[in-house]
Amino acid sequence: MRKFDSINVIPFIDIMLVLLAIVLTTATFVASGQLDISLPSSESESRTQSPQPVEIAIDRDLQYFFNGEASDLERIEQQLRAGDSTTPVVLVIDATVPFDKFVSVIDLLKDRPTDTISIRTRKGS
Repeated sequence: MRKFDSINVIPFIDIMLVLLAIVLTTATFVASGQLDISLPSSESESRTQSPQPVEIAIDRDLQYFFNGEASDLERIEQQLRAGDSTTPVVLVIDATVPFDKFVSVIDLLKDRPTDTISIRTRKGS
């Protein structure tokens, strides 16, 4: 029988590097939500009560809307101040609207401490 004076660990390191690459690749897909995961079902349902979001819109004719009703910046500001600061805000702005109109709405929202501001977009190019 032959006695080994040393062990060759290079194949072991190669296998560990391949496993590390697989783990990091899988973790990237899970973190970005690209894996199709079917969640288990449950008999009981737990729902959190979130307030109805406030929708501020600007159409291509530069008309302002607050929750679907025609408005102007002053009335939108008054309605935001009268509302609850925990209510989410959704911005719906036409792609042709000049950027300064968008900034004017954002300036209104800066004065109102809110946790959630969303901008509605369409999927694709």
